[in-house]
Amino acid sequence: MMRIEHFPDARLLLDERLRSVQEQLITGYSFHIDTNVSDAFNVLFSSKTQAFREVLLGCIIERLFSPTTDLRLPYAGHGEASFNGRTLDERIINPFLRHHKIPCSKGPFLSVFRRSVKFDASTREGIRDKTGYDAFLYLISMLEQSDHASVTNLLDYTLYQFLQLRESSHIAVANINRISLAQWKWLIERLLKIHSGGRIPVFLSQSLLLAIKETFDLNWNIECQDINVSDKSSGAIGDITVKEESRIILAIEITERRVDAERIVSTFDTKIAPQNVQDYIFLAGTSEIEKEAYEQVQRYFSLGHEITFFEIGNWIATALSLIGSSGRSIFLWNLTEMIDAVDVPKAIKVNWNQLVSDLAVSKK
Repeated sequence: MMRIEHFPDARLLLDERLRSVQEQLITGYSFHIDTNVSDAFNVLFSSKTQAFREVLLGCIIERLFSPTTDLRLPYAGHGEASFNGRTLDERIINPFLRHHKIPCSKGPFLSVFRRSVKFDASTREGIRDKTGYDAFLYLISMLEQSDHASVTNLLDYTLYQFLQLRESSHIAVANINRISLAQWKWLIERLLKIHSGGRIPVFLSQSLLLAIKETFDLNWNIECQDINVSDKSSGAIGDITVKEESRIILAIEITERRVDAERIVSTFDTKIAPQNVQDYIFLAGTSEIEKEAYEQVQRYFSLGHEITFFEIGNWIATALSLIGSSGRSIFLWNLTEMIDAVDVPKAIKVNWNQLVSDLAVSKK
């Protein structure tokens, strides 16, 4: 039986594996697994009986931390090889699912699996969803046959299925009524640490430009490149292009990759020179800019093209200080709308809501 002192480690493992799976999902990674196992998971996660999948997650954790446990015996009264499934659910599994806003029941061991049940064929008669229970038993048998590495893979796939379940649910995005400049700096710094597949930096930048446009009543047309579309295929000059009628005012490239001289030359030859762009901004961490890149942009400046590097957080915070409280309200509204969009991964919404909650109790 898994010991109580291992519960914090189990929760930490769940959080870490979920974070890893979440990051892979955001970047478009697809998980693959044996067809029979995949079919059983599909049955389990389409079942209206939430208890099956929640108890399965508990069994996976039990298997990882106590390999000698008999997963068929989820009540301590069954003997030395048994485990306390209800305690495991109440102390680890249910709080974990609720914290990450994953749809779940209030307690499988108080609803479906009661009265010292055993996970075997003898319990099947009293279960309403027999197809779901059969899939559950099949996956329990897979756990019994798997080594530590295989169980960890099953954990990742189970978390992947839970995240898919969350993606199909509705998560209301939290609103902020008022926020100071100091709080904005705090919030932006943490938003940029979220693994979002590049979405958060684009949302922040686009929201800022829209706020500047409306605040100063500028005749700007702000074009934003879709996240999953390459500049080459779309013909876009950058991630964001600001135009006044047909004239390009500004182009912005938002990057998490290092910027070297070769990249500057390539960007100039394929985007800046052909469109005669006079102002081009790279938004990146200053540590991601190589010395040779700075030297290269100086050569292009003499040709009438100014290429500038900014650390995105500082760029946004500085601009917010110049557009006043009304401009910052517009920025906030735009940012919230973008995060609330239907096609934005739920992981980003959950992270936003957590930061808003932290901001409410912060003394910043």
